[in-house]
Amino acid sequence: MRFIREHAKEVEENLKRRNDPELIEMLHELLELDKRWRALDKEINQLRKERNKMAEYIEKLKMQNKPIEEQIKKARALPKKIAELEKEAKALKDRIRILQLNIPNMLHESVPYGRDENDNVEVERWGKPKKPEFELLHHGKLAQQLELADFARAVKISGAGFYFLKNELVLLEFALIRFALDELAKKGYTLLTPPLLMRRRPYEGCVSLEDFENVMYKVENEDLYLIATAEHPIAAMYMNEILEEKDLPIKYCALSQCFRREIGKHSVDERGLFRVHQFNKVEQFIFCKPEDSWQYHEELINNTKELFKKLEIPFRVVNVCTGDLGKIAAKKYDLEIWSPREQKYIEAASCSNCTSYQAVRLNIKFRRGQEKEYVHTLNSTAIATPRTMRVILETYQRKDLRIEVPKVLRPYMNGISCIPSKE
Repeated sequence: MRFIREHAKEVEENLKRRNDPELIEMLHELLELDKRWRALDKEINQLRKERNKMAEYIEKLKMQNKPIEEQIKKARALPKKIAELEKEAKALKDRIRILQLNIPNMLHESVPYGRDENDNVEVERWGKPKKPEFELLHHGKLAQQLELADFARAVKISGAGFYFLKNELVLLEFALIRFALDELAKKGYTLLTPPLLMRRRPYEGCVSLEDFENVMYKVENEDLYLIATAEHPIAAMYMNEILEEKDLPIKYCALSQCFRREIGKHSVDERGLFRVHQFNKVEQFIFCKPEDSWQYHEELINNTKELFKKLEIPFRVVNVCTGDLGKIAAKKYDLEIWSPREQKYIEAASCSNCTSYQAVRLNIKFRRGQEKEYVHTLNSTAIATPRTMRVILETYQRKDLRIEVPKVLRPYMNGISCIPSKE
């Protein structure tokens, strides 16, 4: 709040770059309520001092055997007045907290200005997208035809956005997971599996408040939410802790299932292993000193690029524009992989530098000499398995409708180089 108060103009300019007039109104309300709360808090403290002085004065009069009735009458009125003001102050503080949680992170200067995803700026492209020599079968139809998945029965028992994987496609998913874990472990990342449920209070430190209504699944009658990504429990892992400078950076590579209520369009290309409610993902996460975070932002996206290069899947990286960037990140790269069937790039990974935004909300600091500072937090997808498998089913699809297994995954596939493994 001190930062917002002392840098109000910069914060407002930041919101203008994000193209959200509603947030600017929230900022103005926040500043006004903060002003009222501080004045009220000052008044309450003055009344408390007056109450204490009055109590001391009454005791002094008692010792002198002087009348105290008038002073007692005045003293009795003070607690009621203080209680009324404290109630008002609490209501103000509760509203201030909600407004604070809605104010987004400060954008990095390199984030391009724009209104939506169409204004994202391409910064790199790798591989040569090719037009297929024959008409590719939709990945969902191919998976069902080869008895690698069952979508209809999953919808029957769970609804749209769920699936059964079968046979070699199960092995392919775990091959992708092991491949990503092994590659990142070699780079010094600590392997991790997080809790799949989180309480609301720590979760508020990781996400925008609207995510609770739009994205996340809540457990009925429990203060628990299914995680949308491993990023969130890792971010909250050191909540209310002070880390040591010598221990930074802390680098994690986490495997988790992810649960999201959001689901996209219902066109044929959105079905199957795309925009699903439950999926497996390998996530990267770093806690570091503020001066190092932009270096690690590049490291994280480079890690993901290396994985897709080894999978021999063409991709491009975009710098996400101001209008498409969520509240939590100061800057974000999206890595999009090439869909041969649709002849376009589709998002496969996101890489964000959240600077101190999550750390402030979660109260995570590190000790630098005698001072304490907030850490910076960064996250990036390594591999989200459904979208990657979808593109593998397209990229490596043969005319005879068998699927070549990417060479880098074959050591994890029990010797299988082609799916189905039997003619």
